[in-house]
Amino acid sequence: MSVTEEQTPTEAEAVLADEPEVRLALSEADRASVSAVVAEHPSSPLAWAELADLADSEGRALDAFAYAVVAVDLARGQLEATGWEPGTAVRWSEEPNRAYLRALDAERRAAARLGLAERSDRAAADLAAADATAPARIASEFTPTQVMPVVTADLLASLTEAEAHTGEPLAEPTAVDTAGED
Repeated sequence: MSVTEEQTPTEAEAVLADEPEVRLALSEADRASVSAVVAEHPSSPLAWAELADLADSEGRALDAFAYAVVAVDLARGQLEATGWEPGTAVRWSEEPNRAYLRALDAERRAAARLGLAERSDRAAADLAAADATAPARIASEFTPTQVMPVVTADLLASLTEAEAHTGEPLAEPTAVDTAGED
């Protein structure tokens, strides 16, 4: 018996389980308490992916790599339980899937920083196979926190001392014309 195109069953989309309680906990958490969310939800790919992104934003490549590997492993386990096979689509358009896609990208970035080129390439290939649009979405929506220059205690003290000598706040610098005069 032959099967026509109309009779061919459509492949079910791979979708991770939604985790509204984890999303809520993460939305209420500050940077210092993300690890507590992971401790409360240790089987959550989303919580681990968030922890990986946080570590990456702080320049902790080793931690980011470890957290991302756990997130990827947990997500793959959940996806495989629904019939998903590695190399098949995991669409960004399904919000729960973003945990897996973000974790793959975090693993890729951290592996590259650690000099694990093969591992980085494999994560990039897995990410592209899952959803080719994901890397651009991640780059635009999950940008690591910018590193801000820190005012050191010495610099702060010198600024305070200058104010103390005159009793007035430091004046704004004045522009000098091209002849070098005020």
